[in-house]
Amino acid sequence: MTPPAPKPLRLSEVSLFLDLDGTLAPIAPRPQDVRPDLRRTRLLVRLGRALEGRLAVVSGRTLEDIDRILDGSIPCVSAVHGLVRRDADGEVRRVEPHPGLAPAAQALRAFAGRDPGLMVEEKGASVALHFRLARARAAESRLLARRLAAETGLTLQEGDMVEELRTPGPSKGDAIRDFMRQAPFAGSVPVFAGDDATDEHGFAEVARQGGFGVLVGRPRETHALFGLRNVEDVLAWLESAR
Repeated sequence: MTPPAPKPLRLSEVSLFLDLDGTLAPIAPRPQDVRPDLRRTRLLVRLGRALEGRLAVVSGRTLEDIDRILDGSIPCVSAVHGLVRRDADGEVRRVEPHPGLAPAAQALRAFAGRDPGLMVEEKGASVALHFRLARARAAESRLLARRLAAETGLTLQEGDMVEELRTPGPSKGDAIRDFMRQAPFAGSVPVFAGDDATDEHGFAEVARQGGFGVLVGRPRETHALFGLRNVEDVLAWLESAR
């Protein structure tokens, strides 16, 4: 069942949490192919001012990558799926990387060397194997990631054409919960828009706090109450907010 589209946001009432890839920016064949966009940056700056700072990006990307793509327009950021968080005061909190990351990354790099379409992305507290450009390797990639998770104690996080092994720790939902305990977010209604299975913790958390989630992309079983078809619809919805 396709969830209904959300109504325009009333910015005086909400805190807004946004995923990046697949939500604010189209998914690209390679992570580095996603670049800054003037329309998106101007929109986020306007929203941040109107929300009086109650705006955060909650993404699986590194903090540095988020700042690059969004032109440094968002002070509050949760990166690496909740393992890194920059608060409104600029303080950055990072989970200590798991010792199993180094051998896992080595094994993934060895595997990726068999096919130029495979790419390994190291994020400090996690390592990801992308196979969007090597779809024939999808089953092998998933099996390898599951084996490495079992051997190392890392948490396996499956995404859209990516397998990620991450340090056990906070999720996107935990990051949203922590933001909502602080100024300027505390006391408002949380709203979270995201596209991937990794965003479900965030959808569940905002629902628990009386807010709602917006699933971007194809309908599926979800904790989100509303849905939008694609990034263009997300940007149009955000532009309608008042």
